[in-house]
Amino acid sequence: MRAGMRGQMVAGKRKGLRLAGLSLMALAQPGCVSLQQERLGRGEEPVLVGPAVRDNRTPMDGALACFADHLRARGGKPLVIAVGDVRDYTGKYTVNEGNAITQGGALMVSSALGKLRGAVRIAERFDPAIAERELAYADRRQLGDGKTHELPGPTGVQVVPWLPYFGGSITASDYYVVGGITELNYDIRSGGVELGVTSIGPRARTYTQSVAIDLRIIDTSSLLVVQTISLTKQFTGYETSFGLFRFFGSNLFDINIGAKGQEPLQLGIRTALEEAAMRLVGAVSDVDPDPCMTQATWLTPVPTAEVPGHSGPDLHSATESPLLIGASAINDHGSVDGDAVATDISILFDVGADDLTASSAPTLDQIASLVAHGPVYVSLVARDTEILDPEKRKTLTDRRIAAFTRALARRGIAASRISSIWRPDSADSSIQRVAAGLQRLVRLRVG
Repeated sequence: MRAGMRGQMVAGKRKGLRLAGLSLMALAQPGCVSLQQERLGRGEEPVLVGPAVRDNRTPMDGALACFADHLRARGGKPLVIAVGDVRDYTGKYTVNEGNAITQGGALMVSSALGKLRGAVRIAERFDPAIAERELAYADRRQLGDGKTHELPGPTGVQVVPWLPYFGGSITASDYYVVGGITELNYDIRSGGVELGVTSIGPRARTYTQSVAIDLRIIDTSSLLVVQTISLTKQFTGYETSFGLFRFFGSNLFDINIGAKGQEPLQLGIRTALEEAAMRLVGAVSDVDPDPCMTQATWLTPVPTAEVPGHSGPDLHSATESPLLIGASAINDHGSVDGDAVATDISILFDVGADDLTASSAPTLDQIASLVAHGPVYVSLVARDTEILDPEKRKTLTDRRIAAFTRALARRGIAASRISSIWRPDSADSSIQRVAAGLQRLVRLRVG
């Protein structure tokens, strides 16, 4: 009998170990996070290095670029807008995790105004401490700029080493924005299912929470509130798991495998603040922002595509990673040849800019590596809110091609290996859309 019990215990232990091994193998499958190590200095231990730094993009980027164009078309002197305190009024705080809501609401609103690219001017009022301190130095004749200055004096012109200040150098604001994040509602709706047999079984659930913001824009000269706005946004998350909790002989095995995810809370707040800022600026500038809301990518999602050699969907939008089309090539007429094998990669330029963004570096590296295996087709693209007459578009496209050519030259790809296979006619004022919110400017062949 003892031998039989010992056999059951051994069999149970082996079964438990097999389950544990299967659990570890599941964690090692593709889709789990992989990190690279890099030695940053001689003699140092390697450190984990993740993705490259990129521009902080949101679903509102296209709408803000469109609205900036409409503001410029309005003409006249740009409005001067300041940002005051945009606080977290929810009061949600935990000892372990700190504040649940970002404390940088004012900074997010300032960045939103900055995305209008000079269509409005931003007056610093949130932290003027340095400017006020330097004005105090100037008042005490302690502030200098390394030069001497001539000032009229009672006995004629006198030369002084300090920076003279006569007042009036600070530009007044026309309006300012204040407000805060006012709601954080946890678990406003949840649901799920759990099935267990002898403490073994799967579990899945979904949950939803929401936040709300309240902002207002105020006339600086009269302190009258011109417009108020209140926006809310929901966030949905999910959680799935498979658990094992039982004894095998004298050994207790507690194994859980699963995954969970949620739309980033702070990114959602930033997006809501950007939309609120755009609407408030529209209220004081008499420029309707609603036509530009079609450029928000949650309303017009950018399609994803398969990356050659990658088993799974590309989770990045075309605004921050190349649009790759595998197992096809584009002929000289711009159509797709199914028999050839090549890669079509899109390089995105900011509206009106002719320089490559820092986030393009990994894409350029990829192009340089793919050229060794065959031709690579590259489309230079921009937001479809960039509307120029044909001559200006041609000049800007030429500068963008030159920037792209210089970037590849630094990676060992000679300019002679880059040729244009399509670009619009010099008299064609239409735009060629390639994805939601994007237009193709030129198609190039590399290699």
